[in-house]
Amino acid sequence: MSEASNSSQPLRVVVGVSGGIAAYKACHLVREFKERGDDVRVIPTENALNFVGAATFEALSGNPVDTGVFSRVDEVQHVRLGQEADLVVVAPATADFLARVAAGRADDLLTSTILVATCPVVLAPAMHTEMWRNPATQANVATLRKRGITVLEPAHGRLTGKDTGPGRLPEPQVIAELARTVLRTGAFLPTLAGTRVVISAGGTRESIDPVRFIGNHSSGKQGFALGDVAAQRGASVTIVAGATDELEAPSGAEIVRVRTTRDMQREMMERAPEADVVVMAAAVADFRPAAESDTKLKKGKSDDALATLRLTENPDILKSLVEMREDGASRAVIIGFAAETDHELENGRAKLARKGADMLMLNSVAGGGVFGQARNRGWLLSADGGVEEIPDGTKHEVAVRIWDAVERLLK
Repeated sequence: MSEASNSSQPLRVVVGVSGGIAAYKACHLVREFKERGDDVRVIPTENALNFVGAATFEALSGNPVDTGVFSRVDEVQHVRLGQEADLVVVAPATADFLARVAAGRADDLLTSTILVATCPVVLAPAMHTEMWRNPATQANVATLRKRGITVLEPAHGRLTGKDTGPGRLPEPQVIAELARTVLRTGAFLPTLAGTRVVISAGGTRESIDPVRFIGNHSSGKQGFALGDVAAQRGASVTIVAGATDELEAPSGAEIVRVRTTRDMQREMMERAPEADVVVMAAAVADFRPAAESDTKLKKGKSDDALATLRLTENPDILKSLVEMREDGASRAVIIGFAAETDHELENGRAKLARKGADMLMLNSVAGGGVFGQARNRGWLLSADGGVEEIPDGTKHEVAVRIWDAVERLLK
């Protein structure tokens, strides 16, 4: 792992671009890295320049753009670029490009750079669904992953023309975040292949009247990061999502939208029997109004219902999931989350014992920390009494630590 992976210093990033219609998204990927202060060198293939010109990549990166191994021979750049890079990211990586890298080709500057590179290499595929699912492509992907190269799972969605399905390039900010996570934690390998995962994420909202609701500050970022990492490790992922509309859905994950705690409970209970792992990462509303008004409540009246709002307790979803398992209707490993403001470990241990989950990710939210933030930290508590401190990191890095622990439980 390079020195840059453990510090905040700028990275030397090679952004490769192969010849697919999604090449235009590489422009946004370059900007993602540049805005974080990284030094970016763009290496397109000749076919990529049919979609985006060299001048665009030079303007965005601030560096020259070359495609062939005979460019700048005096600098031996077909070797130097790979040797000096902290990270190589190719987006899009077409089916043809995956095949060439799997075969060990070095007939242009990009493939030569990858062959030389000793830093993490991340390939973000983009192609039609039939190409992605073709046995030849899947064999190439398996070969690359076996060699330690990270091949991201493509997103599901609209492709060129009227086609829809897996094969869409993930959004640039997602690629950048996953690539940095690989740099700091290691390659995404299919260690969760064949595993069915259900994750709850975000806050729930309980209506007071048509314009007001009870909610909380949860953004759902940690739940979606857990979905991202699980999907990249080969799991089949379903996310039951509350208030998470602004987040980019993890590649390949099924998203089930809900609003209230009772809605979330229904969807989680329906899916738990078929799941291998259930993660209750959502920050649900513990209470809801005893009665929801059909019309907007007016303040200032003698019978001001807003001033004397009566609440009733919502169902405990995590406890319900554990009870379902105790009744034999589920066999899933169950992971809970807890947010505490004081006496965190004491309260977290008590909650884990009370709920009966296998593990609990405990966060300190004193002073407004964690909710809506890009980073997280805390402790991972195990039912056997174990405590693992989760150091400060991005929510994707925290997700890696949680899934590492879950995989140890599954084994």
